[in-house]
Amino acid sequence: MFTDIIIGFIGAGNMAEAMIKGILGKGLVAPEAIFAADPRKDRLAYLQEKYNIRTSADNRTVAREADILVLSIKPQVLPKVMKGINLDVRADALVLSIIAGARVKVIVKGLRHAAVVRAMPNTPGQFGEGMTVWTSTPHVTGRQREQAQEILRALGKAIWMEDEGYLDMATALSGTGPAYVFLFIEALIDAGVHMGFSRHIAEEMVIQTIKGSVKVVEELGRHPATLRNMVTSPGGTSAAALYELEKGGFRTILSKAVFAAYRRSVELGDASEAAIED
Repeated sequence: MFTDIIIGFIGAGNMAEAMIKGILGKGLVAPEAIFAADPRKDRLAYLQEKYNIRTSADNRTVAREADILVLSIKPQVLPKVMKGINLDVRADALVLSIIAGARVKVIVKGLRHAAVVRAMPNTPGQFGEGMTVWTSTPHVTGRQREQAQEILRALGKAIWMEDEGYLDMATALSGTGPAYVFLFIEALIDAGVHMGFSRHIAEEMVIQTIKGSVKVVEELGRHPATLRNMVTSPGGTSAAALYELEKGGFRTILSKAVFAAYRRSVELGDASEAAIED
């Protein structure tokens, strides 16, 4: 457990809540050591009631108190938010940004603060099954790196990368990844309903199939292609289904989707840099 540490959040949306839930679930700090700011009073009231954390509608109040300041806002509002708090971030604080596309140099310049961690977590982190890729500036101390790692590992697995360029890739692959999986699950459920199952039964079947398949990959440690071949008999049902998926360009369209997310992350980064220059 961190002692005498205040973790502040600027922005209290879904990803911030996932982090708050993970941090409290791992017992890294007490609820009163988390301080969240957001312009939505109803959102703050919800978080305060559910997690017993402290809240404020004023970003500056949170920035002044935080030992670790988490930026969890939309990229489009980042320049304005940084301008509003850049005189309030404590000199000894660690800034941890989870803003898609917002590059380290933008945060450093906008906040006039050198100790910055940029991370890309995903929403399964609220259940301790998240995937986060992160990087840090040379000005982040060893202790601060340990703290950042503990916070991110409270959400699941965390991988540190020296090259910040991997963060845009992570945004497209693991950060946006749950959306791809949810769409796949939804499509399988709809197919089951189309065949005649009730939606409730189809949902139960699909979710358990997905969970079981992931467990097979984890436990056997074999290449997915090998596992796919193991369950695909010549002339069988799996072969017929996979033929249609390949004919429909399943791999290609999925790859294009991931690259579209990657390009968008880069565009957001370019936009944030341009905005900070203005």
